[in-house]
Amino acid sequence: MQPLIILLAAPSGTGKSTIAKRLFEDFPNLKFSISATTRAPRKGESHGADYYYLSMDEFQQKIDNGDFIEWEEFYGGTRYGTLRSELVKNTEKGYFTLLDVDVKGAVRIKTLFNERCLALFLQPPSLEILEKRLRNRNTESESSLKLRRERADEELKYTGHFDAIITNDNLEKAYSELKNVVQTFLNLY
Repeated sequence: MQPLIILLAAPSGTGKSTIAKRLFEDFPNLKFSISATTRAPRKGESHGADYYYLSMDEFQQKIDNGDFIEWEEFYGGTRYGTLRSELVKNTEKGYFTLLDVDVKGAVRIKTLFNERCLALFLQPPSLEILEKRLRNRNTESESSLKLRRERADEELKYTGHFDAIITNDNLEKAYSELKNVVQTFLNLY
């Protein structure tokens, strides 16, 4: 049985987590793929629920073993990756898998799984509005805001690789559009 994948990529602050939670509510046969990371757990996070927290050596061993479908190293040397075992587990249980990945990972996964993968990109109405949303969180330093904006600008260059691009200028409208695209895709299988 081949996996059926929905990729959701978006710049930080676009509403991706909120939309993903609603997808899980509306599509009970959709399960999340837990990513692996070398970063330390944040307050309230736990191993195996939020991420698989690995040392750099453990992560490298999984790379060497071919355990990742894709992985990426970000500024500061922190690595994130999608474990093949997560897809296998969900598929064997009869679930579709939702992946929350960066744009480069999304492009790699879309290339691997082609028509069995729906690649969705959630974009902000503008970089200015995105920056305002991030500022309103009050969780970012000026340098972090600058990095996130630069990263968002870079991510927006990849939109041509996605099956659907949804602008989140209104959460309800964006979710409705995204839900319809997902429903159409799942109805094919």
